[in-house]
Amino acid sequence: MKKLILEYKEEYLDSLVELKGYSELTLKTYQETLDEALDIVEFEEFDGKKILNLMPYRLYIAKQNPKTIAKKLSAIRGFVEFLRQRGIKLHLKADESIKVAKTLPKPIAHKHIKEALQEADLEGKLVVVMLYTLGLRISELSNLKLEDISSNWIRILGKGNKQRDVPLLETTRELIEQYKQNYLPKKYLFEKNRGKLSENSLRYIVTKVFSKVGLKVTPHQLRHSYATELLNGGAPIVDVSELLGHASIATTQIYTKLGSALKEKNYKKAHPLAGMK
Repeated sequence: MKKLILEYKEEYLDSLVELKGYSELTLKTYQETLDEALDIVEFEEFDGKKILNLMPYRLYIAKQNPKTIAKKLSAIRGFVEFLRQRGIKLHLKADESIKVAKTLPKPIAHKHIKEALQEADLEGKLVVVMLYTLGLRISELSNLKLEDISSNWIRILGKGNKQRDVPLLETTRELIEQYKQNYLPKKYLFEKNRGKLSENSLRYIVTKVFSKVGLKVTPHQLRHSYATELLNGGAPIVDVSELLGHASIATTQIYTKLGSALKEKNYKKAHPLAGMK
């Protein structure tokens, strides 16, 4: 059974590139995980069922960071699901999820974003501005069509095909018009070879923009920055949750912790007894 499974490994890795657009770095991580795991897991059969026992591998990686463990188990689950789609009915044993502590997102300071924008070309500037002033997910930006952009709003197709309307700043709208005049997109705002620009290509553009000012920034950090700036500026959390397209306001509440330092500063500045000793 192990030999049969190994034959499908390369096909699975290829599918991650072709169907999901994974980067070379992500692909390398998946390959290393599968190579490591398939040497350690146990292959069993019980009552006619083919079983992949993860326990030996879980013990092997037990001392690693919980996030790393979760990612490795996720890679294995993805491969097993791929095998099932190919007709190999494989059951996982010891596949319990582990709890990963939520970490606070790390927004980028507004001054650093301004510095990066000053060095960016037109395309790079628009990509960053769209993420920062609209709070988009990278997938939402990749899928954004010209017909969804009006003079004051942008209609976003988010997770679960849920639509939301996000206000469009005048400066962002002007930048979009400038970009359209220069690049002449036909259907999507960002295009390549008559199709939409991929998420990985957009990520690379963000990386390139911020590398010029010595920073390593992801598109999701710009989304975090958008949410943090709105909340610190006094926007109601219900409105921010809706603008972000969160299914639950509980997801948005993690951003409220980011402003705790600012709240403390404002409290000490505002309270009449704060300056007394």
